[in-house]
Amino acid sequence: MGLLPCPLPCHTDSELQSPSDSLSPSTLSSQPSLPSVPSLTSPSHQQHDQSLPNPNTAQHLCIATIEGHSSYVSSLTLAGKFLYSGSSNSEISQFCRDPFGLESNNSVDNVVALSDGAVKSLVVDLEQDKLFSAHQDNKIRVWKINNNNNDYNTPNQKYKCIATLPTLNDRFSRFFSAKNYVKVRRHKKCTWVHHVDSISALAISKDGSFLYSASWDRSFKIWRTNDFKCLESIGNAHDDAINALVLSKDGFVYTGSADKKIKVWKRKQAGDNYKEHSHSLVATLEKHKSAVNALALSSDGSVLYSGACDRSILVWEKDSEAIDCNFGQMVLVGALRGHTKAILCLAVVSDLVCSGSADNTVRIWRRGIEKSYSCLGVLEGHRRPVKSLAVALDGNNNGGKSGSCDSGTSYLVYSGSLDCDIKVWQIWVPSL
Repeated sequence: MGLLPCPLPCHTDSELQSPSDSLSPSTLSSQPSLPSVPSLTSPSHQQHDQSLPNPNTAQHLCIATIEGHSSYVSSLTLAGKFLYSGSSNSEISQFCRDPFGLESNNSVDNVVALSDGAVKSLVVDLEQDKLFSAHQDNKIRVWKINNNNNDYNTPNQKYKCIATLPTLNDRFSRFFSAKNYVKVRRHKKCTWVHHVDSISALAISKDGSFLYSASWDRSFKIWRTNDFKCLESIGNAHDDAINALVLSKDGFVYTGSADKKIKVWKRKQAGDNYKEHSHSLVATLEKHKSAVNALALSSDGSVLYSGACDRSILVWEKDSEAIDCNFGQMVLVGALRGHTKAILCLAVVSDLVCSGSADNTVRIWRRGIEKSYSCLGVLEGHRRPVKSLAVALDGNNNGGKSGSCDSGTSYLVYSGSLDCDIKVWQIWVPSL
């Protein structure tokens, strides 16, 4: 893996054809935008004015490019001091999340785990020192994080795979009873603890007790993280592949699918006493006219963002007029428009929303007052679709004060692409 300086802007004369062997069939297609949904940005903000920088407007700069992946970057996640990436060649790599610390990673091997099946999603539980990876071979793998990897000048040691889900014990305990089998296709059955298609998304509960997995087999499952037992499987949760799953702090589960729908699920009871059939459907959000590829929640869980092949990011907010907020009612307030192709990934921090697209760009949106939004910047430089994003406050800016000062806030955005590169962007946003 190598680090290259990244001049801005980085335009390319031709658009390269992106691989699609391990992407959902509808993921890269671009459907017409939604004319019936009002835009939350003005036309000027949708196009974004890229004139000379103004000290009172947001500014962005590509400060690093991590090269060396031999296949496209399918997943990114931040945990502690590190950035983790998953690739379509089944490699998981670890980098210092500090862009200035990246310089010391030039000559070392950053791959910390290697297995079968392209990596589709990554989540980290730092409390238990575990890394969970979802794969195209229908399995989830659990890796023990090496706590000695705190010296950036020391080559990364390989992580040990401590479990593959479903575990052998889990499979064996379900093997002998007919009620544990479900039909997966004509003339074929398997136990309900198995995913039978690519696992597209992972999420971990707030307390770290439960792991959620979503799959192109139209189901999502819940696993206990202390013994890796599969506790529940919601089969046929959608009519087509599930591409995205996010959890709110108040217990709601949101799933987005190629069937154009977003579904809201709620666990019936809290606590550690988990019962079968614990999750129930409480709402279905139907406004997209094409496959839903990405979901993201605001930090307080009150706003849901959904990205689809219709090139729009829809903004949903909790219904303030609902009698009981525990029913998960969400209302559509509008759309963020500007991308020219399908939305593939979303990430949220503070009042910023980052979107990656098949048009090879990343857009930065800011939530203002009275449900208004503005496009702060269009990050150009990738040569192929942007498949994954991670974003955080810039701890190195303004004396390390979590990226904030009186005049504005600095953020770091990490983007992974089908061009096999990870780019690190610094975004400075002035105070409102």
